[in-house]
Formats: sequence, structure tokens, C-alpha cells
Amino acid sequence: MSLVGAGPGDPELWTVRAVRRLEEADLVLYDALVDAQALRAVTRAPCFCVGKRAGRRSVRQETINRVMIHAAREGKRVVRLKGGDPFVFGRGAEEALALAMAGIPFEVVPGVTSATAAPALAGIPVTYRGIASAFLVVSGHATEAFEAGIRGVQANRVSLVVLMGLADRAAIAERLLAQGWKPDTPAAIVCAASTHEEWTWTGTVAQLGTAQPPAGLAGVLVIGEVVRISHALARQGRSAEQTVQPALAVGSRATRPGEGGSTPVEAGDEVSYGRNR
Repeated sequence: MSLVGAGPGDPELWTVRAVRRLEEADLVLYDALVDAQALRAVTRAPCFCVGKRAGRRSVRQETINRVMIHAAREGKRVVRLKGGDPFVFGRGAEEALALAMAGIPFEVVPGVTSATAAPALAGIPVTYRGIASAFLVVSGHATEAFEAGIRGVQANRVSLVVLMGLADRAAIAERLLAQGWKPDTPAAIVCAASTHEEWTWTGTVAQLGTAQPPAGLAGVLVIGEVVRISHALARQGRSAEQTVQPALAVGSRATRPGEGGSTPVEAGDEVSYGRNR
């Protein structure tokens, strides 16, 4: 039994061990953000989507646990393929505990978490010498946990990465302002990182609520002075299309040659890579 991280989206970011486990699998239970076409090109095992998306019907966690345990007890090599890293806001620890309590041996195969990959793909380092020596990753859909997290850091002194907070971006901005974050603190939204639908917006905390990301895409919020680094990279000739475009992988689609450009990304700008073209 393997709990495997699938990274932020592009299957070329799957680890060597992740691919090996998929090749060996007898059953794969995968999350909604996993590239299903690429998955089926790697494994001959039956693959079932059990992912959870906000506002949509999904398989209950208890059912996922029961299927994993039952299949493992039958001697099947089961892969639970999870977006990002299994232990970063992915219920991987809950599933690991369920397996342990059932006496099922398992391994964890770490994946590239979108908490750092999404900002990096948009040209935003979560740390930078002299600007931010630390970063905080918080969940945006649980109000109490979010507020407890930001109360534990000094406003405007760390980089803040918010997962699962896209739908509540306006409320998150209000909570940050109430906790002493400056209205002009740089902010960014990165949706569908590493995929052909990747979309990036930059602005300020005060403008977060006015951003209009494409519907149906998962996104990461990044708040802090490090967002300015992406502007500097753009002004120095960094082409968002050249550096952020995901690698062409099995089952993935690259943007057409010649699309996009090297226009610098300024505050309030939107950048769309390959969407609706």
C-alpha cells in the first residue's frame, strides 16, 4: 500500500518512485486534480477518481479508507495518488492512521507540494534574503485555523501561502487587514500551476477580493514582499510563457508555439497560459 504524492499538476513532476509504484499497481485511487490521461498511460491497473472538490459531490473519506483496506487485505498493490504531497492538507495522515489501525503496512511517497511549486512556477520565491526568511502555509477554508495561524506571525514579516482559500479570497484579505497587514502588501493568485491552464494574477492584499480567476480551477494565494520578485524577473526579460509553461508530458498539452509573450507582469495584471485558445 502506497500513499503517493502527484505534485501540482504536470505529470513530469511525478517522482521516479511515484511512477514506479503506478507501474506496479493493481488498483489506483486518485484525486480530482491528477491528470487522468497521463495516469492511464502509466498504469494498467483499474483507476478510480475519489477526489474532493469544493461544492461538488465526492466520495466519503470513510469509503476511501474502507476500499484501501479491503483491497490491501486481498493482497493487491494499492496506490492512493494524491495531489501535491500526501501530508500537506491532503488527508494523507488520516488515511495513514486508518491503514495503521487496520494493521496494513504502507509507505509514503512524498510529492511536490503546490505550496512552494505554484509560487515558484509564477516566479515567486517564498523566501528571499533580506525580504522574507520564513514562510507560513495555512488552509484558507477553515476560518478559526486560518486566524490562529496568522495571529502567530508578525504581519508583513513572512511570506504567507494560502491553500484552499481561493473562494474566500475577499474574506481572507479582510482578516489580514484586521490583523495588521498593510493594504498595499503585494499579493498573487496562481491557479492550475504547471498545467496548460495556468493563470496568474498579481496585485495587493486590498485588491484580492476584486481578482477574477477562471472558474473551476484550484488556486494558491501568495502574500508578501516576495511577490515583487516576479515583477523584477519580468522586467529583466523573463518570459512568463517560457519559464512557467509546463513541460510536455504524457497526457499533457503544451501551448502552441508563438503564443504568449514577454510582457512584464505588473500589479493587477492577469496572465493566462493556453486557456481558451
